[in-house]
Amino acid sequence: MKATQIARIVILTLAVASASCGSTVRQGTGTSFLIVNELEFARGNEPETFSANLLSDVITVVDDVPTFFNDLGRVTFSLGLKDPGPAGSPTQPTQNQFITVDRYHVRFFRADGRNTQGVDVPYEFDGAFTVTVGSSQAEAGFTIVRNIAKREAPLQALRTNGLILSTIAEITFYGRDQTGHEVVATARTSVDFANFGD
Repeated sequence: MKATQIARIVILTLAVASASCGSTVRQGTGTSFLIVNELEFARGNEPETFSANLLSDVITVVDDVPTFFNDLGRVTFSLGLKDPGPAGSPTQPTQNQFITVDRYHVRFFRADGRNTQGVDVPYEFDGAFTVTVGSSQAEAGFTIVRNIAKREAPLQALRTNGLILSTIAEITFYGRDQTGHEVVATARTSVDFANFGD
């Protein structure tokens, strides 16, 4: 076999190995994955009234006192299987495939590309809750807008300038299956910030 043929075989082998390695990294090594079925949101001063998108009030007057509330999110998860389950129950996960979600990350960005944190959009942040997703859906609550963000730029200026800041919130949920394989799921929603009428 000529040297050029050997070199081509080596290059081809490395390319195939590299592609399969990248696929493994993207998909993870666990046999289950996390599905975000639904996201709902509520203003902090109306914590029982949930909707698909959030109108975040940057300041709320309660008994003539300016007040700042966390805005709330509610997520519903289900679990998917990469491969069929055990014989007799191919769509049912085993306990090893259950996924425990214990952390999330929120990042805000704008469609116009002006995305400097603390200037154009609120700062991104991490939060935590714990819920295990198994054979049935699981629901968890979390904070989507922190009250401290309403006291910082750019939201602070919205108290008096009458403008509305339209953003997209990207929420990434992190967890592990019961054998330690990492799992990540991402969802997005619209969040409009303003001094809405109380």
